[in-house]
Amino acid sequence: MSDARDRAHVWVDGELLPATARHLSAFDRGFQLGDGIFETLRATGGRSTELHEHLARLHRSAEGLDIALPADLDVALTNGIAALLAADGLDQPDGDASIRITVSRGAYRSRGVLPPDEVVPATIVIQAWPVVRVPDAHLERGLHLVASAVRRDPQNPLATLKTTSRAEYVYARLEARRAGADDAIFLTVDDRLSEGTSANIFLVRGAEGDLELATPSLDCAILPGTTRSWLLDWGARVGLRPFEGALTRADLAAAREAFLSSSVAGILPVTSFEGAPIGDGLPGVWTLRARAAREAMIHGDDAG
Repeated sequence: MSDARDRAHVWVDGELLPATARHLSAFDRGFQLGDGIFETLRATGGRSTELHEHLARLHRSAEGLDIALPADLDVALTNGIAALLAADGLDQPDGDASIRITVSRGAYRSRGVLPPDEVVPATIVIQAWPVVRVPDAHLERGLHLVASAVRRDPQNPLATLKTTSRAEYVYARLEARRAGADDAIFLTVDDRLSEGTSANIFLVRGAEGDLELATPSLDCAILPGTTRSWLLDWGARVGLRPFEGALTRADLAAAREAFLSSSVAGILPVTSFEGAPIGDGLPGVWTLRARAAREAMIHGDDAG
């Protein structure tokens, strides 16, 4: 019986290749310098969730780093995703896939941070994997977060770009692992909440009948997540007053509920921070309702 990896593929610059083949040049700047951008999204039954929004953010990131993209990129990526999902059997009605689009500046032969005398096409890659089911414990008991020692600067122009330079995020995850936590949360240089290592953070706070769905604003050095935007709209529809602004560790500690949001994992409850419980220390009713609504939307039933 062949290994599942032998049946997997990767889409590189318009061509489907075996996942086990060699794909990129050692000169590629994504490999050399982390000089690239990426997007991660979800597809169920061959239908990509919020593809338009992810492609728009990809273009914004490329513009921020001055990476030239092909004029027909969106069409090529749409067709490439479809071809990759079909090749790996992830386009079936029960298929649930995580898709990553990666774009690097390309393979420069000259050395230097930014060689001025070469015109090189960007390297464009699509990968897909079956979505790994969220562990039951994450939904039943929630996640434990710690604060990372890495601080985010809201004045950093790279803060809102989704780049492949991820050393800070890896370091923060190592901090969480060493602390026995599930993830780390970044704080800004002025001690405001920013975001998780791969997700935005939300709080449910306030008195019954006047509950607020709060999340750090875009000037808190966060990535403008597509799930984040959906949640703010959803909250307004179901009676949670949306709030985007400055939030602190004390706000997180005092929240009734907290959760993380991302495109692939969806909504995951946060039940403790720095060893102390949030709310009653269990996943909250609004958190679980938000997760159910988001999953319904992804699967084509946006009942809210």
